[in-house]
Amino acid sequence: MARRTVYCSTTANGPFSIVTEFDDEKGNIIFPDTEHTWDKNGRCEYCGANKDSYGGEVDRESYAYPFIHDNFEKEFGNMKFDVIIGNPPYQLSDGAGNGSSTALYDKFIYKAKEMNPKYISMIIPSRWFIGGKGLDEFRKEMINDKRIREIFHYEDAREAFSDVGIFGGINFFLWDKNYNGKCRITTTLENESETSIRSLNSDEDKDVFIVNNTLLNIVQKVKNKKEKTFDTLVSPRNPYNIQGGALISNKKKPDSFLLYEQKGVANRYINKKDVNRLDFHYDNRIFISFAYGTLEMKNAQVINQPIIPISKEAICSGTYLSIGPFKNEEETNNAFMYMKTRFFRALVSALKNTQHGTQKSYGFVPIQDFSKKWTDDKLYKKYNLNKDEIAFIEERIKEMDWWKIIKMSLARKQHYIINVVNVVFVYIGNAIKKLRKGIDYRRDININ
Repeated sequence: MARRTVYCSTTANGPFSIVTEFDDEKGNIIFPDTEHTWDKNGRCEYCGANKDSYGGEVDRESYAYPFIHDNFEKEFGNMKFDVIIGNPPYQLSDGAGNGSSTALYDKFIYKAKEMNPKYISMIIPSRWFIGGKGLDEFRKEMINDKRIREIFHYEDAREAFSDVGIFGGINFFLWDKNYNGKCRITTTLENESETSIRSLNSDEDKDVFIVNNTLLNIVQKVKNKKEKTFDTLVSPRNPYNIQGGALISNKKKPDSFLLYEQKGVANRYINKKDVNRLDFHYDNRIFISFAYGTLEMKNAQVINQPIIPISKEAICSGTYLSIGPFKNEEETNNAFMYMKTRFFRALVSALKNTQHGTQKSYGFVPIQDFSKKWTDDKLYKKYNLNKDEIAFIEERIKEMDWWKIIKMSLARKQHYIINVVNVVFVYIGNAIKKLRKGIDYRRDININ
């Protein structure tokens, strides 16, 4: 536990400390000085911290936590613990830019288990259930650990920490060295709780933990159909491999692509030489934002509005993923409307608990026959969802904004509409010219 957690100050006798009895900066918390051990790539061998961010400055806190570094044993020796309780640091910047960070709490849990106490209880972000950068092995280890006796999950982290928003919620767990069985799982949202007793590895195919029972039942009904899944149509991030420094212009040139950059708008052009990948460039495709999300757990949209490009020459920046190919325009439109169903987005939410919607996020969504139009009612019936399951989807997933759908539909046809308008104006202009010529001709006759 850090001193700032107890004393509201990095030093027990500092000017901001809420305790005034200490003469030294340590107080009653043993926190030995610790340094990172940098590897040849500038990463700490123990916690993965980035040297550029956490090394080299004398007056800057290094965030080198003794518990997960080599000097813990040096300081405490082979000390035994009956109980380990903590609210470990959640993450550190990994220096990759754009707020990218690496998880820390998994390393604290690994270390705690290594010390083999009787009990462990920690409060940590819940994104490890189905995602989280660098947490695949940690998740696999956790969901197969039969010693996890209980998990208490707050779907909205603000119910536990009122001033902190954490995508995916927050949970605390009880690990019991002498327990070997199913886990008691309690989920809480808006002060209403639901408890079940089951295994954590309820979906062995994906190595994920779907915490909500109703959503788990929906996923299992869909999987029983053994259909191909939508993730096979979704590109990886940055589908056209556009790098920084690409030449982008406001004017169209013969050697350029129309570019979707952000907010569903395509009004600039990129030189074709700066487009390094075209294997996801289909005639019939859909773009979807890579990042989208809010902290709301009810009436949530889950994904951004999908986009059908207004031109076959249009491509997208790394802001979007590309989805396809589809056989023709009709199937593209039907897939577009399928993505807007609550059913589709509920299944995405089963694998997406942060703002990032990767290719993997669509792994539970089944591919439909896109020669047909799909609605929620048709999908509920196809997968035999009961009243409770339908009510869950209707409550958790909001209907998409139809005005935005209309605007996007108009945008797709805008270049056609402009062409038609231009033709009409040309026709009217020619007719007016002919009419004027006729008037002038008759005037000349009358004069003569």
